[in-house]
Amino acid sequence: MSLITWGEKITKKFKWFDIKLAQLVAIFAILTLITVWPAFLNFIFKFEWYWYLIITVILGIPLLKKMF
Repeated sequence: MSLITWGEKITKKFKWFDIKLAQLVAIFAILTLITVWPAFLNFIFKFEWYWYLIITVILGIPLLKKMF
């Protein structure tokens, strides 16, 4: 069993709030990295705001296709 099939099998057992909790964990993990590791903070602030917007839109397209 590969890692991807294992992950798909596990996520089928998740409820909607489990997915949201995983997203919150990821957000707080990034905030912790920014706080604790100054080099990561400098790396994040090197990019302009619109790069984050572009990445968000590109990563959101497959989700929007599945939704609609």
